[in-house]
Amino acid sequence: MHHRLITILFAIFFLAATLSGCATQQPAATIQAPAKAPAETAFEQFHDIVDMTFVQQHISIPMADDVMLIDARPYKPKFIKGHIPGAVSIPDSQFDKMTDKLPANKDSLLIFYCGGLKCKLSHKSAMKAEKLGYTNVKVFAEGYPIWIADRANYPAVSAEWVKGQIEKGADMALVDSRPKRKKYDKGHIPTAISIPDMQFDELKGQLPTDKRKLVVFYCGGLKCKLSHKSAAKAIAMGYTNVKVFAEGYPAWVAYAGNASATAVAATTIKAGEEEGSIDHGEFKRLVAESPESIYLVDVRDADEYQKGSLKTAINIPIDNLEEKIKNLPADKPVVFICGTGARSGEAFYMVQDVRPELKNVFYVDGEMTVKQDGSFTLKKQPI
Repeated sequence: MHHRLITILFAIFFLAATLSGCATQQPAATIQAPAKAPAETAFEQFHDIVDMTFVQQHISIPMADDVMLIDARPYKPKFIKGHIPGAVSIPDSQFDKMTDKLPANKDSLLIFYCGGLKCKLSHKSAMKAEKLGYTNVKVFAEGYPIWIADRANYPAVSAEWVKGQIEKGADMALVDSRPKRKKYDKGHIPTAISIPDMQFDELKGQLPTDKRKLVVFYCGGLKCKLSHKSAAKAIAMGYTNVKVFAEGYPAWVAYAGNASATAVAATTIKAGEEEGSIDHGEFKRLVAESPESIYLVDVRDADEYQKGSLKTAINIPIDNLEEKIKNLPADKPVVFICGTGARSGEAFYMVQDVRPELKNVFYVDGEMTVKQDGSFTLKKQPI
C-alpha cells in the first residue's frame, strides 16, 4: 500500500512538472525559433497588379483613346528591338521629362510594364503617375517576358532596329503588307517585298521556306491593321520568328531622313552581339584578372547596389547618371552593369547622346545576379 501511494505521488509530480515545463518553455521556444518571416520583397510593388489576360483585353489596333500601354524599360536597347504592340515608350528614368506623352484625361487607363517580376521600373512609374493625379493605373508585373513567351504573340520593333538589320545585312524577310500599286509601288522600305494582306493566301509562297527565319511585317502606321493581320497569319502557318514594325512606313520615312549613324571606335575589348555590349567571356576575364583596368559603374538603384555588387563597381543610379557623365574617365574603358542589361544599355546610349566623343564605353547585356561577397552569375537573356 505504501509502495503504491509513493508510485501515485511520483506520477502526479512528474505530470505537474511536465505541464509546468511546457507552460514556461513555450514563450522561450517562440523567441528562439520564431516563425519564418515572409521573404523580403526586393522593392515596393505597386498596389494594383494585372495579368496578361487583362492586358490582352485592352490591346487594340489602334489603341483606344482612353487606354495607354506604357513600356517603362529603356528605349535603347530594349524598346526598339521588341515591345508589346500598341505600347508607348516612357522609360522610368525619363518619366519626369516625358509626362507630356501621358493622356490629358486623368481617368484614362494606364498600364505600365517592364522586364518581368524582378523589374521595378513599371512599379516606380506607376507610382509617379498616381502622384500626378491619374486615377486608373495598373502594373502588368510579369511584363514583356511573359508576353513574348506566348507563341501566339509577337513583338513590335522600331525604325532604328529595322534600319540596323538592313545595314548589317541580316537574314530577314521584310514584308510590306500595304496594297502594291496604291502604296508599295509609290515608296517602300529598301529590301522589302510586297505581300498585301488582302492577297496573303495567294502570295504567301514568297515567304521563306525556312519557318525559323526572321520575318518582319509593316504597313501604314499605328492605325493600320494590315501588318498585324499578316503577322498572325504567318504565325498560324508555323513561322516562329515573326515581328511587326508597327509604326510602319511613315515612321521609316521620318527616321531614315533624319538619322545619323553613331560610330563606336574599335577597342581592344571584345564586343558582344548587341551594339555597345561587351562579350560575356571577356567581361568575366577582366573582372577576374584585371578589375582595375575598367571603370565599372553599377546603374541600379542604391538599395539594389547595397545588397550586393562587384567589388570595384561604383554606384550611379540611372536616374542620376546624365549629370555625371561629364565626370566619367577617358583613360580606361567604362563598363555599365545592372541586373538585366536594360538600365546598363540605357546608360550606354545616354553616353552616346551626352558625350559622343567618349568611345571606350560598354554595357553588360544579360541577366546578372550579384551576391553580397561580390561573386556573380551572368547568363544570356532568354529573349
